[in-house]
Parts: sequence; structure tokens; C-alpha cells
Amino acid sequence: MDRGQYAAIIEERLRSEFVRLQDEFRKNTVQSCAIDNLLPEEEVLRIYKAFPEKETMMLKKSLRENKYVAAQMNKYSEVLEEIVFAFQDPRVLKVVEEITNILDMVPDEHLYAGGISLMAKGNFLNPHLDNSHDKNRQMYRVLNLLYYVTPDWHDEFGGNLELWDNGPKEPQRVITAKFNRLALMATHEKSWHSVSQVVVDRSRCCVSNYYFSAKPLEDHEYFHVTSFRGRPEQPVRDLVLQGDIALRQAVRTVFKKGIVENKHVYKKD
Repeated sequence: MDRGQYAAIIEERLRSEFVRLQDEFRKNTVQSCAIDNLLPEEEVLRIYKAFPEKETMMLKKSLRENKYVAAQMNKYSEVLEEIVFAFQDPRVLKVVEEITNILDMVPDEHLYAGGISLMAKGNFLNPHLDNSHDKNRQMYRVLNLLYYVTPDWHDEFGGNLELWDNGPKEPQRVITAKFNRLALMATHEKSWHSVSQVVVDRSRCCVSNYYFSAKPLEDHEYFHVTSFRGRPEQPVRDLVLQGDIALRQAVRTVFKKGIVENKHVYKKD
């Protein structure tokens, strides 16, 4: 299948559970919803099998996170580029706007922080807020689309999306990275989320996209860098990461576009 065929199926599937998704999305501080069986199983397996070896991807490893990512999609199997950009099809964008009631969203063809990700044993993402804007600070990041494609993935394996509706010190909700599941999650000043540590010797594979908007989801303008915190059981790490936030926020206040080139973008010819 190509991206247009994928998009047609995705739109139809989302519309088939439109009312439930719309209701579910509005329930919590970190607005979110999920739908299973998004694509035919044989197609999802084809996508999963096309994922590259983690050694060919970019490793992001620090106190904040430990994961593999890739955005330069023309380096990999064509099917991966097709499924990534299927989520940017106008038909998919329209139904997602209707579900979330976030209007005038724009997908990002350069995949700033999007593309594909892989989390192997020991990988994790600490609680964080995604950075508020696109790479040029022209548009607000407003929605995250995460499509999980690893077969037979279970909650106890880790690698699951955690949503901290009351901040990173209170209990979190969990959306398991279940095979053929799409999760939608709003991104704003209170959308704390994380990914639990993978504890099995397998790879959790995910296709991700962000949508942007000229308007923030809050009723005021704001800017923040990607802001990581410690988990409740990590008080020392939390203090270190709070200092890290303050330092990086100060740098971006002076240097609007940062001082280090962001390599997690799709540089098209």
C-alpha cells in the first residue's frame, strides 16, 4: 500500500469510532484517546518488519531519555515513509481535527521530532513536556500521534505511554503500546507524559507525527523547551533535571533558535 491507501483506511477506521474517541479525548487534563486495529494486520506486520536495526538509528541517551529515533526517512524502507506521511494526509488531518476539536492544524513534512522510534531493553523516557513550538518557533506543537506496530506487546513489557494528568509527582494513566494501536495526545503546558522502561529483550517500534498550529491550546501564549523531570522515586534526578530545564530555557531566551543544530529532522533534497 502507499500513503494514500493507508490514509483512506485510517480515516474510515477513525470515523467508525468517532463518538467514543471524541468523548474519550475530552476527559482528562492530558487530552488523549486511542483506537485499536487501525490497519489490516498483514500491513502492520509489513511496517514492523521494515523497521531498521537500532544501530542504524540515532541514539538519544541521557538522564532525560534513552531511545532510538530516525527522521531521514529516505534512508530506510519505502513502506516506513509511506505510513509516516499517511498521517499527514488531508483526510486524516480533517477527521483528527473533528475528533479533538483542535482546528487549523498543520502537519510537519520535515518531521521535527517525528518519524520512527525504537525502544529496546533498558530504554525509557522520563516525565516531560514536549517543547512548545516547531524548530523555528513559528507554530505551536499541539498534537502527538503515536502508532505502535510491535506484535504481541503487553503492558508488563514496559515501553508504554504514561500520562500524568496531575503533574509528574502524582499517579499516571497508562496507554499500552499495543500492536496496531494509534494514540492521540494533546501537547500543551500541562501535558506531562513519559514512556516506562522496557524490561524485555525486544524492541517496541512506533511511528510518530506531530501536528502544529498558529494558536496555542492554552488561552495565552507561552514558550518552553522540552522539559524533563524525575519520576516520583527519583528525587535526586528530579533536582538535576529541574536545573537542566532552567539552563536550557535561559539559553533559548537569548538564542531563539538554539545554539546546536537539531538533527532530528527530515532534510529533503
